[in-house]
Amino acid sequence: MSDGLAYFKNIYDVVPDWVQKMHDYHADALSHYTALRSDIMKDGSLSTKEKDLLLVGMNAARLYERSMVYHTKSAMNQGATIPELVEYLLIPYVYNGEEALKIAFKSLECALSFEDGAVTEDGSLEEILIRMIQLMRNEDTSFIEKLLESVRAGDPMFVENLFKEGIVSSKLKYILMAGIYTVELQGGAAGKWIDAGREIGVSEEELVEMGLISMLTAGIPAWFETSDSLL
Repeated sequence: MSDGLAYFKNIYDVVPDWVQKMHDYHADALSHYTALRSDIMKDGSLSTKEKDLLLVGMNAARLYERSMVYHTKSAMNQGATIPELVEYLLIPYVYNGEEALKIAFKSLECALSFEDGAVTEDGSLEEILIRMIQLMRNEDTSFIEKLLESVRAGDPMFVENLFKEGIVSSKLKYILMAGIYTVELQGGAAGKWIDAGREIGVSEEELVEMGLISMLTAGIPAWFETSDSLL
């Protein structure tokens, strides 16, 4: 087995079809891509686990289930917990509303190795949060339960509450929002979240790594957008 095939088998437990086809048609391209991905995804200012979880959230926000699920599997293999994953999955609501949460639910199903038909296409925000809590069973659901209370009370601060410190830091949630706008090639909006992140302690190194992982999932234009906001 080539190094590229072995690398992805180690991450995903199987060799994805797209990896196998890149190897079959252009093995050198896979070799170069593997080297790039390996370098970008290694522990740095952000850990490998954090990078995978950020990519889960970015892809949920842009409604791209396939990549979201790949990174969910990798994040869980890196030791991510269910409550941690859920906090990352809630942030995409800010960008794409309930549609993002319905896609995000597929990530939770993947992490729990369980398919759930209880969330319908027209499921409300409250219904989705309730079902997430039910599926989490014995996990720590305190953060999401507070959000559910906020929804039921019609709290206008619901979105702001998503960014409060939980199992996941506010810093990482700001980085995720910057990443969401970056992969959607909305550099101006990403820049606002980057500036806001700096104000609460996000480092330039963390922002660089956010831009690089965005490039992995959305191509070199994502790096163009990131670089415009770097100091």
